[in-house]
Amino acid sequence: MDEQIPVSDDARADNPKADAERDDYTRELLSDVAYKRLGIVNVAFYGKANAGDQAWVLIDAGVTGTAGMIRRAATERFGEDARPAAIIMTHGHFDHAGALATLAEEWDAPIYAHELELPYLNGTASYPPPDPSVGGGMMALLSPMYPRGPYDVSRWLKVLPEDGSVPHMAGWKWVHVPGHTPGQVALWREGDRVLIAADACITTRQESAYAVAIQKPELHGPPAYYTQDWDASRSSVERLAALEPELVITGHGPAMQGPEMRAALQHLARDFDSIAVPEHGKYSRHPATVESGDAYQAV
Repeated sequence: MDEQIPVSDDARADNPKADAERDDYTRELLSDVAYKRLGIVNVAFYGKANAGDQAWVLIDAGVTGTAGMIRRAATERFGEDARPAAIIMTHGHFDHAGALATLAEEWDAPIYAHELELPYLNGTASYPPPDPSVGGGMMALLSPMYPRGPYDVSRWLKVLPEDGSVPHMAGWKWVHVPGHTPGQVALWREGDRVLIAADACITTRQESAYAVAIQKPELHGPPAYYTQDWDASRSSVERLAALEPELVITGHGPAMQGPEMRAALQHLARDFDSIAVPEHGKYSRHPATVESGDAYQAV
């Protein structure tokens, strides 16, 4: 595992100075695409400003305790009492699903996820233990303390359509990008080459609390301490790089765009093993896979 790929501020899709002047850290990137930083993680919003009730979609649901922040951002963007048409889950890790049950209960909104991610969201299985020995940094060292689930939102839970379409997001497709988790998905709109990449690749060194705080942009593999299948992760990054996106929103770090971002993503895909894969990680040697049954810890 080598250094990650530095990317200049010119490749950022948002404005760091404007970001610092806002209290809520919600950034509109396109007329119908925005994202919000919630400390250590991002959530995304699909839908135009003032879209109104059930005319927008939330992608992921942050950490526990952030439901109020997500709700306020949604109110500011879409209007008072505007509920989402759906919540799309890229995967069910604690930093993406922490406020999910609270928001689903309040909004009575359907939740969509990949079939392989359902056990972590219907109360039947938890994720394998993290590996605090990889990646370095405080976030990695503290990872054994993070919740492994499961969350039980089975009352609202639905499977993403087999045809690759994304409910209530016309023109978008979901792309299966396993490795970080078995059922992780990215969202892709080919018309303008927008990619919501989940944690298949990220744009900050998530293992380091300092890097997370300052959000210095870089192209990075998935968070090492929580990635359970590195072979699958490599294939997923290759799949995303082949799309040649123009704009990328990742689960962690600032949104990026343009040729410098694409070059960095191609670099990551080409040299994934030396850049992203830990030499001595537990899951580098013995992946936790669906086939072996190790991916699911029964509750």
